[in-house]
Amino acid sequence: MKSKIVKRVLATSLATAMAVSMAGCANDTQTNGDASKSSADDASVADDNSSEAPAESSTEEEVGQYTVRTDENGNPIDLGGIEVIIRDWWSGDGERKEASDAYEEARYEYLDWIQETYNFTIKEMTISSWASVPEDFSNYATTGGDEYYIFALRPGAELTAAMNSGLMYDVSSIDCFDFSESKWNSGVHKMFSKGGAIYGFRGIAPEPKGGMYFNKRLLEDAGIDPKTLYDYQENGEWTWDKFEEVCQAVQEDTDNDGVIDRYAMANFTSLFYPLAVYSNGGDFIAMDESGKYYNDLESEETLEALNWAYDMLQKYEMVYPADAAWDYWITAYVNGEAVFTADECYRAGQFNNDFGMEDDFGFLCFPKGPKMDDYTNIYSDNVYAIPACYDADKAWKLAFAYNLYTEPVPGFEDFATWKSGYYQNFRDTESVDLTIARLVENGRTTYHTLIPGLDLGPDVFWAINKDNTPAQQGETIRPTWAAYLEEANK
Repeated sequence: MKSKIVKRVLATSLATAMAVSMAGCANDTQTNGDASKSSADDASVADDNSSEAPAESSTEEEVGQYTVRTDENGNPIDLGGIEVIIRDWWSGDGERKEASDAYEEARYEYLDWIQETYNFTIKEMTISSWASVPEDFSNYATTGGDEYYIFALRPGAELTAAMNSGLMYDVSSIDCFDFSESKWNSGVHKMFSKGGAIYGFRGIAPEPKGGMYFNKRLLEDAGIDPKTLYDYQENGEWTWDKFEEVCQAVQEDTDNDGVIDRYAMANFTSLFYPLAVYSNGGDFIAMDESGKYYNDLESEETLEALNWAYDMLQKYEMVYPADAAWDYWITAYVNGEAVFTADECYRAGQFNNDFGMEDDFGFLCFPKGPKMDDYTNIYSDNVYAIPACYDADKAWKLAFAYNLYTEPVPGFEDFATWKSGYYQNFRDTESVDLTIARLVENGRTTYHTLIPGLDLGPDVFWAINKDNTPAQQGETIRPTWAAYLEEANK
């Protein structure tokens, strides 16, 4: 039963709103695909996926700040009381937390409205773990179930295998998604497209990834105002050369005992190396105009970056104790033993909440290399997918619900909704407004995670040393990667 407020809104809509022609749940006036296409015509959809999707000839009706999407009879589209669960490995039990700001209050009001208007419920909920999600999805997409699930999946070889095995529903055959809208800017649907079919999607802002954390107290101890680093970034001066200049200034034997006790950096090399490569416009695996993957490890941009990164690690990386754990760089940074660490945005929450870091910290883009004019971010986002075992009607309803769930909240269309969580995790607003904002906007895709068998750690990073240059390792690994690419390009 609909609440009084929804009944009142609907009554107002039917009496006063202007109808705008619309097909399905898309926002334009033309269909984006044949929603009634059966699985017999689509090899990517399981054999039992033969039911026809609803041929919704609908309209949009403006009601105050909301838009009611109606069927051919002028009634709000009815999803039949289904419970949609976006299942992931981080959202917990799916229960709402108390709204922390005006945006969250408005979003909760909007979500209540769409659920009551279209007769469904939707929530994000932890069901799988990070480790189990590939197998959980594969098993479910093979056997099916009565649930209405949209899966969050992590990019990687398992996801590529699931796509190639026909376990992910081809959403290009559903008219609910308009991929020209800005909410799809992360390009996930492009990465998971083959032959016109689209298997993965993401209707939310791309995730900012790696950058450079810095310890403000240690900078001040070395006579450097931390704010100047943000100035370098804003002026376009935050380059490899400027970064090394700062590293030289901060690394010091402060007590003159012959041992460095304030290091410039403490890193996980498997994070530092790729960030260096991306900052110079390089890549490991790229895609040509025909959609084929190719080896980009031996390009000028990539080799230059790997050589620079190796040199920087030799000069400025903290020397870890012989018995140190593999992740000792986190301990070292939290304890104030190094000024910089290259890491991902999510680590700020751990610095604050899990590790109790006492020193204040800031966050910058990774410094740009000589081949780049701007700082960059690699989009390597979690992917959302509908199991291919669902029939067309069920897939259509899931897509309709997800499209509504990810729409901009009325009144906050131009608001950077992703900022709220980052403001809570970072210690200064510059980290969010100056750095993370750039990473969200200045992004591109990379493809090495989609190549089964390829592992950058043992294949490249861990093999580089004074006796084995990046160019030598590129030549060594070339035949192995050629075999991986031949298989991936079939």
